[in-house]
Amino acid sequence: MNMVKVLEKLGCDVTYNANQTCCGQPAFNAGYRDEAKEVARKFLYDFKDPSYIVSPSGSCTGFVRNYYDKMFENSADQLLCQKITPNLLEFTEFITQVLKMDNLGATLNGKATYHDACGALRECGIKQGPRDLLKNVKGLELVEMKECETCCGFGGTFSIKYEPISIGMAQTKVKSALETGAQYIITTDVSCMMHMQGYIDSNNLPIKTKHIADVLASGWS
Repeated sequence: MNMVKVLEKLGCDVTYNANQTCCGQPAFNAGYRDEAKEVARKFLYDFKDPSYIVSPSGSCTGFVRNYYDKMFENSADQLLCQKITPNLLEFTEFITQVLKMDNLGATLNGKATYHDACGALRECGIKQGPRDLLKNVKGLELVEMKECETCCGFGGTFSIKYEPISIGMAQTKVKSALETGAQYIITTDVSCMMHMQGYIDSNNLPIKTKHIADVLASGWS
């Protein structure tokens, strides 16, 4: 909802297709390639209109952009896939690269550090844009942590199959964030937030995760 709030404030005409479902990544990563393809095909037809598709998740964005063309190679849906995937952008990517903006007039008092979500960083090449947006949030002090590019340990089914390793990775990430004195860990992906916040809550630690859309929507009505 805050992503929509921000986009509308920036002058975008935002529509939401209530029939949309998953992009297919969880099934694909778990090895269910045929099932993933069926879900992905539905995604293509849910978003076949020629407009920008903006997602609050670098993970979903990266999966569609990097794997759909191979998934639909030599099929009747490949042309539609090639028309849609260039129009799909992660939220901060759309703001900084399409709208060419880095100061949205947001206000959030406090100290924060930014976590580079794997999907955004490694699959979409998103690095500086979110930081530029956060540096222009009034009242927010942005500090870098040592492990900013290290995976938080969620990784979808990885956190289920390899739970002890996954928790250890969350511990490393949150410890690095705490060492900066930050009150918030800000990121682009809800999956990372969920995983780190689970570790934070389990250990009663004095820090909180926030999605960058919530930060950029703060301080104005």
